[in-house]
Amino acid sequence: MNRVFLSIGSNIDREKNLPAAIRLLQARVPVLAISSVYETAPTGLEEQPFFFNAAVLIETTLEPTDIKDQIIAEVESALARERQEDVNAPRTIDIDIALFNDAVLEYVPADGRPRLLPDPDLLQMVHVIVPVAELAPDQLHPETGERLQDIAARLLEASGGRRIRLREDFRLRD
Repeated sequence: MNRVFLSIGSNIDREKNLPAAIRLLQARVPVLAISSVYETAPTGLEEQPFFFNAAVLIETTLEPTDIKDQIIAEVESALARERQEDVNAPRTIDIDIALFNDAVLEYVPADGRPRLLPDPDLLQMVHVIVPVAELAPDQLHPETGERLQDIAARLLEASGGRRIRLREDFRLRD
């Protein structure tokens, strides 16, 4: 059985779409854990609403390509995800595979865009690492060997904590 961490974000109708994405995932695969919700500043295209971000840990027999093409694509489609030319454009929902077991690999889903695992954003973006590290703080990054909580602390310190804040008033858990 594969243990997979998914990174999830929304900045269009985020209060509705983030919980809806979790429910749709739960209908398709076993969801073992759900992080808190974090409000994060947009990157790249900064003139847009802030995001709600979270992470989930799922368990599945599917491989990364099938997770992306079957599970993630279905959830994003159900929530009217429209891909824009600018990858930083606002979106109803965005789901990415952050970690797939301890794998270090490249996979190519149906859209033809190669993707790397672990997701390189785990080492660069607070909105990805902080929710994932909440779920598995002592897990080691498959490439660097660092604990996820240490990577998160480093990126939080580098950002001065300005790009992310815990939304204690918004829970995804039932």
